[in-house]
Amino acid sequence: MNPNLDRLQSYPFEKLRKLFEGLTPPAGLDTIRLSIGEPRHATPAFITQALVDNLDGLSAYPATQGSDALRGAIAGWLERRYGLPAVDVATQVLPVNGSREALFAFAQCVVDSRGGAAKVLCPNPFYQIYEGAALLAGAEPVFLNNLPENRFGSDFDSLPESVWRDVQLAFVCSPGNPTGRVLSLQEWARLFELSDRHGFVIAADECYSEIYFDENAPPVGALQAAHQLGRGDFRNLVTFSSLSKRSNVPGMRSGFVAGDAAVLKAFLRYRTYHGCAMNPAVQAASVAAWNDEAHVVDNRRLYREKFDRVTALVARHLKVERPDAGFYLWAQTPIPDTEFARRLQGEYNVTVLPGSFLAREANGVNPGAGFVRIALVAPTAECVEAAERIAAFCQSLP
Repeated sequence: MNPNLDRLQSYPFEKLRKLFEGLTPPAGLDTIRLSIGEPRHATPAFITQALVDNLDGLSAYPATQGSDALRGAIAGWLERRYGLPAVDVATQVLPVNGSREALFAFAQCVVDSRGGAAKVLCPNPFYQIYEGAALLAGAEPVFLNNLPENRFGSDFDSLPESVWRDVQLAFVCSPGNPTGRVLSLQEWARLFELSDRHGFVIAADECYSEIYFDENAPPVGALQAAHQLGRGDFRNLVTFSSLSKRSNVPGMRSGFVAGDAAVLKAFLRYRTYHGCAMNPAVQAASVAAWNDEAHVVDNRRLYREKFDRVTALVARHLKVERPDAGFYLWAQTPIPDTEFARRLQGEYNVTVLPGSFLAREANGVNPGAGFVRIALVAPTAECVEAAERIAAFCQSLP
């Protein structure tokens, strides 16, 4: 067996199950789960119908590169969303079965561990797939702490040159999970400079990019930043996006990667052997989803209403602010985050995720410790009820 499998840590939700062992929440309070980032808004009917209408496509093997129609729809969306010039549908776009599998597979394609010094940069806290992908590619994860004193940004200049010279892949999550932080154009410029100097590839995880609060100020994207900074070839940059959060279809497993044509050529070759072509019916439904924005605007409206109502309730008792984007509140706790989550579950039947489960100790600090992640994915009434229970719990603390 691959010995690196033994280096993988338990997933956060496995840790959460163990944390809750032996608890019996009050029988009179229904469970409200705000721990997992699984969208629970209704899937738009036109997407479901497009899936049903194209089931005859199951009789044929799909191409790894996807259909011309799907790549064209994705390219068109990128151009509209980020103000990009024509995206080459043949070389700069590749459909994937959700961003999670693609993020993992990308590291296996990009990392060259033969020299034994390969490093993969990860934000901290982070999406645990980054760490697992690095370890199973034979690389060493390097964690860059996202701390409140820096508004949860990544201080790229805090890493010494001796570390940067061995970095082969840098994972970036913007808007961030769990903090909701969006990288600025200046931060992208600094990361691009470092990539040019040291030759590493940037993997920009943007699966939360379409959940934001001001319709006139969408978060800047990685390809958009590159274009505005004169990097129209997107050299050493690949972005990952998904329909799961944007269109409320997490079970459809549909997303894309886009960016540097040379990098994507190698990734397509890898994926041809990997055997991960997208279901033809899912491709057809994805075309319909990427071509429509009305349902995405309505989706943002629902999240905006929840944040408007919930943030103020929680902020009366916990240090928390509405994020730049995304659907998480990253709230600081007055007691250890694991104790907070366990007692909240046991006494009020509300499930949140301890921040320490989403981070690793780096430079003597676990930047998730003392925080909980609250996913506002449930219906508005449930989220408000959960916020009221959190408030009551906080008032019960000494």
